[in-house]
Amino acid sequence: MFLDVDGTLLDFASRPEQVCVDSRLRELLDDLHATLDGALALVSGRSLDDLDDLFGHPPWAMAGLHGLELRGADGGYRGVHIGEARRSLVRDIASTIAAGLPGVLLEDKGIAVALHCRTSPEQFDALRESVHALLPQLAGYEMQQGHYVIELKPEGMDKGKAVADLLGRWPFSGRLPVYVGDDLTDELGFATANLERGLSVRIGSREPSLARFSLPAPAATRAWLFRVLHALKHGALSHADSLGGSA
Repeated sequence: MFLDVDGTLLDFASRPEQVCVDSRLRELLDDLHATLDGALALVSGRSLDDLDDLFGHPPWAMAGLHGLELRGADGGYRGVHIGEARRSLVRDIASTIAAGLPGVLLEDKGIAVALHCRTSPEQFDALRESVHALLPQLAGYEMQQGHYVIELKPEGMDKGKAVADLLGRWPFSGRLPVYVGDDLTDELGFATANLERGLSVRIGSREPSLARFSLPAPAATRAWLFRVLHALKHGALSHADSLGGSA
């Protein structure tokens, strides 16, 4: 099972640092992790450090920064190294963009930066145009759009590739993948799950989507995961409808 975090497990907040994980969700994920013999992973745009802070340094596999950082179920780590000069240039350009667009928030993720306009959604088109105009100055970086956010990140990795990487490792190898996510960045995760004849579940009503099933909101995700856990433990079937209904 591969789970996105913001907008999937957790409701969005105005600022990324305002979200919190309650003990009930942490216990649910711990229980799923044990029941799946370790085959549970978070796949997020947040950094691994941020995910550790949110979830209390869990033993689960995790892909951070859309797969640029990855920690396997065995604790092994792989990441991407970007020199400080390049990171500083990216931060400076992103800061210039944010300063010119009231309501746009800069989030420094280390080797990547995110520009959020969740509190000022009317700025999204201008934000996208500004980033696109300055992107030629950032060789090796790419623009990635999300839910009222645009990120500048190193090229060559995405959530779909991160899931494919994990599917080649213990304890995920040879098992049916279930990918649950909400945003444009999750579409590549859906594609990987579909390619492996797994299940893809989109949270929310964004269209179009490669996901084959849907749930309306993070609260529904959490409720569904409780049902999945019960089915895994007790053999009961949880109901699932094709896209347009609910999983």
